Amino acid sequence: MKSKVIVLRTAGTNCDKETGYAFKTAGAQTVDLVHINRLFKKEVKLSDYNIMAIPGGFSFGDDISAGKVFANKLIYQLSGELKKFVDSGKLIIGICNGFQVLVKTGLLDIDNEQSQTLSFNDSAKFECRWVNLKISNFKSQISNQQTTNIWTKNLPEIIQLPVAHAEGKFITRDESITDELEENGRIMFQYCDEEGDLADYPYNPNGAQENIAGICDKTGRVLGMMPHPERYIMKYQHAAWTAKELDETGSGFHIFKNAVDYIKNNL
Repeated sequence: MKSKVIVLRTAGTNCDKETGYAFKTAGAQTVDLVHINRLFKKEVKLSDYNIMAIPGGFSFGDDISAGKVFANKLIYQLSGELKKFVDSGKLIIGICNGFQVLVKTGLLDIDNEQSQTLSFNDSAKFECRWVNLKISNFKSQISNQQTTNIWTKNLPEIIQLPVAHAEGKFITRDESITDELEENGRIMFQYCDEEGDLADYPYNPNGAQENIAGICDKTGRVLGMMPHPERYIMKYQHAAWTAKELDETGSGFHIFKNAVDYIKNNL
């Protein structure tokens, strides 16, 4: 099947073009940058696409809390279409502000009721720099088997990506939610040091519980992450590309390529 990507944008979104370019570079046949109002007005159908991306930025000025207004608009005006999209086996990725949106829609929860959030960084400042990330394996709640996640296939155990956020501290409602994420392998990325060990600030840029930088839903097809994979799809985007010997393609490229390949091979 052809991979058709819709990149949602609204007031305050500022990473839509980079995200679209990343998917196009990874081989997506169609990439459309679409304002959410066009979906609400039925000018564009979500069902025409098989990958949906909510990119980074500061949607609606991060009023109330980061991603909350965007999330509410999706909940009250697009919830039915979103459920059909997920149930039909399609993919969703939320990056930075997009992750904030996904957690506040409940799309990353077992029961679709928000049990987690992303709060203000412990440092009380905007963190904009490169971080180390430890990759975890996903265990499907459907098959109860541990498999390589759709999004992180062929990635090494430790990668580097940039972060740029003020509200990136992942928090769950209670320990049972954190336990469920761990037990079912839904923690996809964790902040770590150069050796892959979980470590405090500055390795963990925001104080997130269990150093969580990204999680997926129970199917592994919906991914939310704070770091920006679209900002490292080629070696020239790395802060140290003149000083280190790096692969031509950055770690972020493979995340988008995995999504495109999954659609081609499975839908």
